[in-house]
Order: sequence, then C-alpha cells, then structure tokens
Amino acid sequence: MDTKYLKNLLNQVQTNRISIDTAIHQLKNLPFENLGFARIDNHRCVRTGVSEVIYCEGKTIKQTQEIVKKLAQHNVNIMATRAAPEMADGIKQVIDDCIYHETPRIVIIKPQPVKKKGSIAVISAGTSDIPVAEEAAITAEILGSHVNRIYDAGVAGIHRILNVREELYQANAAVVVAGMEGALTSVVGGLVSCPVIGVPTSIGYGASFGGLAALLCMLNSCASGVSVVNIDNGFGAGFQAGLINRLAVKNFSEN
Repeated sequence: MDTKYLKNLLNQVQTNRISIDTAIHQLKNLPFENLGFARIDNHRCVRTGVSEVIYCEGKTIKQTQEIVKKLAQHNVNIMATRAAPEMADGIKQVIDDCIYHETPRIVIIKPQPVKKKGSIAVISAGTSDIPVAEEAAITAEILGSHVNRIYDAGVAGIHRILNVREELYQANAAVVVAGMEGALTSVVGGLVSCPVIGVPTSIGYGASFGGLAALLCMLNSCASGVSVVNIDNGFGAGFQAGLINRLAVKNFSEN
C-alpha cells in the first residue's frame, strides 16, 4: 500500500467524501493480510518506500499469482525476483501489465517511470557475472538511482578497470560482482572514496567452491569501505546501494 494511496484516503476522510468507517474498512488489512501460505506486508511501502519484493524460487506459480494479485491492488513497480520464464508467464496471466527482464530473472509488475537521481556504478568482473550484476542494476534503478554499468572489467586485464576510473569517481556507491577469486572488489575498493558492495558469484572452476572462494576473498579484503553480501545476491547489493545513493542525494540537497 503506497503512501499516495494513504494520502488520498486521508484526504477523502478530511473532505467528508468518505466516512471514517469506510476508511477503516479499506485499511483493515494493514499491516498485513494472511493468505494462509503467505502474509502480505501491505505496510512495507509506508515504512521503507518500497513495496514487498516477491522471491519466486521455491514458490508455486499459483502461490505467486495470489501474492501478485494482492500486492498489485495498491502498489506499482512490484519486483518479483528469481523468476523463471514459466513463472513470468504465470504472473502475466493475472497481471498483464508487467515487464520480464530475462537475464536477471526479474519481473516488474505494474511498471511506472521512476525519477532517477545520483549515481551507482555496477561493475562485473566477467561477462558470466552479468546476470547477477543486472539483478543489482535493475533493483537500484527501481529504487530511483542512475546506474552506470561497467561489465567485463576483471583483474585479468586490469587496464580495463583503470580505464574507467573517472566514471567510478562519480558514483555514490559501487557494486562489484565477481566470481573466481573475487579480487576485483578489493581493486575497486582501493580506487574509490564511496562505499563498495562486493557480490561474490558462483561462477568459476572447481576450487571456487560455488562462490565460497570469492566470498572469503571479499570478506578478507584489505580495502577499507568494503561490505559484502551473500553469494549471487545481486538484489541485496542493488537495494543496499540504492539506499546509500538515496542518502547521498538527500544530504547533497540539504547542503
């Protein structure tokens, strides 16, 4: 339930267009609505400015459809992450107004233009890391951030990342997505003054242990200002970067 809906509802009560009892009836499902298999957090957008995000893996198509129908009653730009093509098709069956981003497997339900501010750099070490990087980039864009994508700039050809230093300097936050040994996060952390969020990916040969090697490398980074999310968690990194960018833009505006 977004803040515009609440403001409109309160305005209608104030101007006597609807009764208090009618407003209470419309608000009866705050703060959540119990579907039996899911408790829909209708209050999340009021608290955080972003509606509940649907994590699709492990859910049936029917369960996801029911969640989508409820969230879509009062929200726009609803994100459904880790959505396989058949899940995206199932969502479109109940809400036709949606966009499917196939590479990061994200569905945007009831998409609306978002005014983008500030700047976030999303860097991938290799082309194989792009699906996770795109998950981060699209998440940050939905939160209202400009995103500068810098892909395939890993340390095996370090001149590639050094060549875009000026672009990195403009970012309020940097998301670095890397598999193998994950060294790119430390390199970027040593170049920029903004917070760096490392995203280890499960890309790599056997001894990378499905991303564990990159995770440990990033956690042990000697570069200050580096934080790390879990393996393949592009969404979490994009969300965190979006919040950092939002604060940076707010502080700049106030000063």
